[in-house]
Amino acid sequence: MTAIAISGTGLFTPPNAISNEELVASFNAWVRKFNADNAAAIAEGRIQAQSESSVEFIVKASGIKSRYVMDKAGILDPDIMCPRIPERPNDQPSVLAEMGVNAARQALAQAGRTAQEIDCVLVACSNLQRAYPAIAIEIQDALGCTGFGFDMNVACSSATFGMQAAADMIRAGNATRALVISPEICSGHLNFRDRDSHFIFGDVATAIVLERADATRSPHAWEIIGTKLLTQFSNNIRNNFGFLNRAAPEGIGKTDKLFVQEGRKVFKEVVPMVAELIVSHMAEEGISPASLSRLWLHQANINMNDFIARKVLGRDPKPGEAPVILDTYANTSSAGSIIAFHQNNADLGQGSVGVICSFGAGYSAGSVIVRKTA
Repeated sequence: MTAIAISGTGLFTPPNAISNEELVASFNAWVRKFNADNAAAIAEGRIQAQSESSVEFIVKASGIKSRYVMDKAGILDPDIMCPRIPERPNDQPSVLAEMGVNAARQALAQAGRTAQEIDCVLVACSNLQRAYPAIAIEIQDALGCTGFGFDMNVACSSATFGMQAAADMIRAGNATRALVISPEICSGHLNFRDRDSHFIFGDVATAIVLERADATRSPHAWEIIGTKLLTQFSNNIRNNFGFLNRAAPEGIGKTDKLFVQEGRKVFKEVVPMVAELIVSHMAEEGISPASLSRLWLHQANINMNDFIARKVLGRDPKPGEAPVILDTYANTSSAGSIIAFHQNNADLGQGSVGVICSFGAGYSAGSVIVRKTA
């Protein structure tokens, strides 16, 4: 079977950061105003009072300390609590395309390739800016890539699913080199007035170049030993926003048109599923836990990652074995494990083996085992 390699990765980080302290101050200001404005209804039991958040609560629940966003002012305004990202005319690049192009150019530079050498562009992310034309085709045009492009969505697992799709197309001869791009404006679908989740998400974009391992000339190449994907239907992480909403006006503006989850159920069901996926995948590829140099896990919750790492390794992970970036980036959906890989692989030597793993809504999970070849 034709060996495929990751020859370059790229990362676009928005210029605006929001600390937990800033987010909590905004949220609590809204809570106090809400409770004051609805004091009579709350006293009569017709409306439930809102509870304040805290920095300590956020860190304990998630490990998140800060996040990057495309718009800071709208999120922190207690009267808005939503990013304000103006629409652009059709003759200008869309926001997602602009983010993706920035990440892609970094990945191409690391891979030592030009855009004209790419003939497959996949935009794999949780929330697309529009239904059509595909953001991937817009990015293809902006970069000057050849071939074809298309969008795909498997929520938080989109990047790893995109990697397998791209690798399969290269093996089949349908593409020579591929870009898998994950632009995520997660703040756009986050309910910043929900105490249990107002701190979860951040914005970012990542990009990955994939090509035949025997054709790569990058000093940063990682051969893909194998990929394994898994989906299992669940309503415990859901977003009901879509193009049919206008056909059911009674649902417009309801909270289910934003991100909603049953956090405890997700933890209980997803963590063992993901740990078993990685363990079984490693066994199929003849990889022992002792031979693993690194786990680049989806960055949603520090407690989930600690549990999965212990299950996979059979012990507590050593510092650096399961890198954490969610403390500064928060949950960036499909981009999280790719950020962790991008920022935490250069120190590993030739022959080092690691696992890139994503998991999230669906449920979905993807495992990509890689070995450093350069």
